[in-house]
Amino acid sequence: MLALTLVAAAPNAGADDPAWHQLVGLLQYLSTDYPDAVAGHDEKELEEQLGFATEAVDVAKQLGANEELPGLEQVRARIAEAKDPAGVSRDCAALAAAIIERHGLTQVPRAVPDLAHGEVLFRTNCAVCHGEKGDGVSELAKTMEPRPASFVDPARLATLTPYRAYNTVTFGVSGTPMPAFPSLSDAERWDLAFFVLTLAQPTCDHPAAPASLKDLSSHTNEQLAAAHGAAEVPCLRRRLSAPTDAAQWLTLTRAGVVQARDAWAAGRHGEAKALLVDADLRGLEPVEPVLRTRHPRYATLVEQAFVHAREVAQSGGDFPAATQTLLELLAAPPADGAGGGAAFWTVLLEALLIVLREGFEAVVVVGALLAVLKKMNASAQARLVHVGWVSALVTGAAVYAFGRAVLAGANREWMETLVSLGAVGLLLYAALWLNRRAVVSQTMGQLRGQMQAALVQGGGVGLFVVAYSSVLRESVETAIFLQGLGAESAQATVAGAVGGLLVLAVLWGGIRAAGFALPMQTMFKASTVVLCLTAVSLLGKGVHGLQELGVLQLSPVRGPSLEVLGLFPDGYSLSAQAVLLAALLVWWRASQKPRRAGSIAAATK
Repeated sequence: MLALTLVAAAPNAGADDPAWHQLVGLLQYLSTDYPDAVAGHDEKELEEQLGFATEAVDVAKQLGANEELPGLEQVRARIAEAKDPAGVSRDCAALAAAIIERHGLTQVPRAVPDLAHGEVLFRTNCAVCHGEKGDGVSELAKTMEPRPASFVDPARLATLTPYRAYNTVTFGVSGTPMPAFPSLSDAERWDLAFFVLTLAQPTCDHPAAPASLKDLSSHTNEQLAAAHGAAEVPCLRRRLSAPTDAAQWLTLTRAGVVQARDAWAAGRHGEAKALLVDADLRGLEPVEPVLRTRHPRYATLVEQAFVHAREVAQSGGDFPAATQTLLELLAAPPADGAGGGAAFWTVLLEALLIVLREGFEAVVVVGALLAVLKKMNASAQARLVHVGWVSALVTGAAVYAFGRAVLAGANREWMETLVSLGAVGLLLYAALWLNRRAVVSQTMGQLRGQMQAALVQGGGVGLFVVAYSSVLRESVETAIFLQGLGAESAQATVAGAVGGLLVLAVLWGGIRAAGFALPMQTMFKASTVVLCLTAVSLLGKGVHGLQELGVLQLSPVRGPSLEVLGLFPDGYSLSAQAVLLAALLVWWRASQKPRRAGSIAAATK
């Protein structure tokens, strides 16, 4: 009844304060340890439990937790008399669960924990007390009272979750040798918390069953066994994987936004800005393509809310209000509403559209280059272009095979941004290279000879780099997006990707055929225009990437966002594109004068 009363009350909008997690940690500790203290008739242990109950009441008073105080006072009164161990345990667990739900406390890390790093942290910080095997056996442990916990004890594991371990590492346990670890970052505490749950688990010999990071964080081993089967628990604990659906990614995003809001409230404004960028990169970006396909309106609203929150942070405005709007959006995504066959076709369409969207630009650029080389009969150099785009596809396949670990979050955004900005220079180089050779006054034979000589002298390497960089960004991005879709339906993802590749192949063939049918000068001009416009598009994407990484500030303007064209409603990216486009137009006009003069001279001969 106590828990139901608390849950039924109106939610507190600004509650994910660290002190709430401390209160939950105290209640969880009392829930499991108080019955043992009563059963053992240990006066010292009972006094310690009363101290925890008193601390819980004090923390609640500091938080202004008026709804929780009556229940906490009742718990403390029973502990003071060493009564009702079963009832106290039950009520403490109910209070903790009610506080988590009522105040919307985040029980998940912002990224998938690194178990290998968690092991290093355990060996460095914990093994001296808890033992190398985590069994609570060590020389130092013999001198401690109470003894350090054993992470292989079934009784202890029956109530232990990574979230509880995280709270213990964060706040310590007063009155015991267990200290807090403020020197560890939030991510490191989660790494450590998830690792200790692996110590009692045997080796995993198969892929883990699908499970949300929230369940893995907040459920005990027994709860996981009830949901997935006891045989799955070792792999669920030992083989953590990235979220497999949009809801889980949005949960990670929300956790990051909450941390940004709390940092701002504590006066750490610079940290809050960085955390907000991190929430966008680590949580929202991996699932954004799927959201844009299924729920475009919702995806746009979330993106606009992120931009608004970052803009408010820059200007020093009402950041809590801006993040609250964002949190409300993240907490209420629209339902997919598809199941069975409908879900299959939805995933297939998403995969097809992703391949088309990401591959269109690369096909246009590479197709234009190959059309020019085919016109010149430069088959050796065309092979270099083929090697370039095939190498980029192999890179994308490697990313798909080995997962998001290396190119996740900011790492991937940095890669895409740097490739985009580097490709701008390469495409402009290729455009200038083509334009210099489109001289009407020369015969076709002279033109072919000069271009082939230029290719042999180093242009071929440039063409390889242009082809590789033009396809690399899209290849890696497509691989990561398809990897996420594959978790929902591998067959539909493969079918959609193959369908998209077939459409791109038809487009490729059309570009090459049209290019070969055009006159040489027209082909050069068309290819130059394509390369220049692609450079302008990539410049917009590169500047936008720097903004998403927090390197450049935002300068929002009214207007639509056309990501496929590299057009974003932002003053910085649009200004950079306008300057480049103006420079290209000036260069184009200047380059036409010698050609017109050459044409007139040739006509008078």
